[in-house]
Amino acid sequence: MRTHSRTSRRRGQALVGLVAAVVLGAGSLAGCAEDPAEPPIGGASGGGANGGGGGGNRGTTLTVGVFGAFGLKEAGLYDEYMRLNKDVAIEQTSIERNENYYPQLLTHLGSGSGLADIQAVEVNNIAEVTATQAGKLVDLGRAEGVRKDSFLPWKWSQATTADGRTVGLGTDIGPQGICYRRDLFAKAGLPTDRTAVGKLWAGDWRKYLAAGKRFKARAPKGTVFVDSAAGVMAAITGGNEKRFYDADGRVVYKTNPAVRQAWDTAAEFAREGLTGRLQQFTPAWDQGFANATFATVSCPAWMLGYIEDKAGEAGRDKWDVAAAPRPSNWGGSFLTVPQAGRNKAAAARLVAWLTAPEQQAKLFEKRGSFPSARAAYDLPAVSEARHAYFGNAPMGRIFADAARRVPVQIVGPKDLVIAQNLADVGMLQVDQKGRSSRQGWDAAVKSIDNALDE
Repeated sequence: MRTHSRTSRRRGQALVGLVAAVVLGAGSLAGCAEDPAEPPIGGASGGGANGGGGGGNRGTTLTVGVFGAFGLKEAGLYDEYMRLNKDVAIEQTSIERNENYYPQLLTHLGSGSGLADIQAVEVNNIAEVTATQAGKLVDLGRAEGVRKDSFLPWKWSQATTADGRTVGLGTDIGPQGICYRRDLFAKAGLPTDRTAVGKLWAGDWRKYLAAGKRFKARAPKGTVFVDSAAGVMAAITGGNEKRFYDADGRVVYKTNPAVRQAWDTAAEFAREGLTGRLQQFTPAWDQGFANATFATVSCPAWMLGYIEDKAGEAGRDKWDVAAAPRPSNWGGSFLTVPQAGRNKAAAARLVAWLTAPEQQAKLFEKRGSFPSARAAYDLPAVSEARHAYFGNAPMGRIFADAARRVPVQIVGPKDLVIAQNLADVGMLQVDQKGRSSRQGWDAAVKSIDNALDE
């Protein structure tokens, strides 16, 4: 995504944090290079590499601050808007990684200066922004051209305050499927047709576990069923209405049965020897794709391009994608308009246009970012979308079906901290070091408690 592999890199950061602790939502996973000397978060980059277009004699210049290869510029949407609006110039600044971008955004919101007319926010930061910064952001729910019913209800709610102000409009989401190797399934005596595969585990993640045990009984030498226990845990928790916080904003992951069920199921994958004991978004994980050492992975829409990149030509027509046991989401972002901006009305119009179903469909077609606007799902660019690498899988239909059924999820300000520690401190010990489920859980809780007390 993001040209397939690039999309995964950015979304993988909001996500990567989930399992890989590389950088959630942050700039591209590829972002090994350091950010250039802290560019101003709202500073326009003119016609340079990050710029959206030239100012010329246009009357209004709108600045956009994003993280990573966000995709709007790359998909040509800024250029299209400027062709339609001759009096507007758009200039974009991108900070490579969200872990550098987001603290700057909070600082500038606090001071009311140094902001772009439009600022992107990653999904794992949107709860904190909505709870603590709403007064400093324009209510886009009232902006001209914005229709609430065009968006998925759960996406809309993530950036809506308790008193009904919607401070961010969703750009994309990460509905999940299960990507699987048809060749390895065939050798293990499992069905290979994507509909039949989806029926193996339909409705229950423990059926996915049962399929893993069937695979293990006849697994080709040197292969396992799934990449990592942490990946399974993240996929399960991504489909629950309540995860780490309750509706009153209290941290409840320790006592939430849904979190413990996800933990216990993932730990059983590790205990049964069904995982590759890998940490996602690491060189070893990439090598697992290249060498076909695992048969399945929970995959949001943006990950298909990542798999294609890492598995290469050797994996073409061997990978496919089926529906996940239950609908789940991993990733996504928003656009906001700061009250301190100089061009609030014009910026709100641009955000409304960029997040309209037609533009989201174009972003999906060009960059692989799956629309958060449900009205886009009936447009041909989405409804007829197929992925040649994955056996011509009807990816538009598969992921739209999942997206429509994702529950409205309670998001909290420290979701990423909790998820990272559950995955990388707790479950990784169970998966890689053979620690007991209880030992891994206790280690994660201790680490989370310390982090939340800071």
